[in-house]
Amino acid sequence: MTVEEASGDPFDIWPDNATAFRVFAEMETQWNVGFGGATGLKYECLPIVMRLLAVPRAQWQDVFASVRIMESVALRFFALQREQQASESPT
Repeated sequence: MTVEEASGDPFDIWPDNATAFRVFAEMETQWNVGFGGATGLKYECLPIVMRLLAVPRAQWQDVFASVRIMESVALRFFALQREQQASESPT
C-alpha cells in the first residue's frame, strides 16, 4: 500500500476500541509471512506490546479478542489486494 492509498479521510476511533487499536498498530511489524503473504500476527509478541503500552492485565483478554478481529479483516484485505494485483498483471 502506498502512502497515497493509506491517506484517506480521517476517521474516529471509539474510546472502547482505542486500546485495542493502539496494540494492533504497534504490532505492525509482527506479521508472520509466507510465500503467499501475511498469515497472521505473532501472538507471542502481544504480551510484550501490552506491557509496554501499560494495558491493565484485566483487559488483555478483551484486547486480544479485538486484535484478532482486526487481524482477520487485515488478512482479508491483503488477500483482496493480492487477487487484484494478480488480475491486473499480464499472464
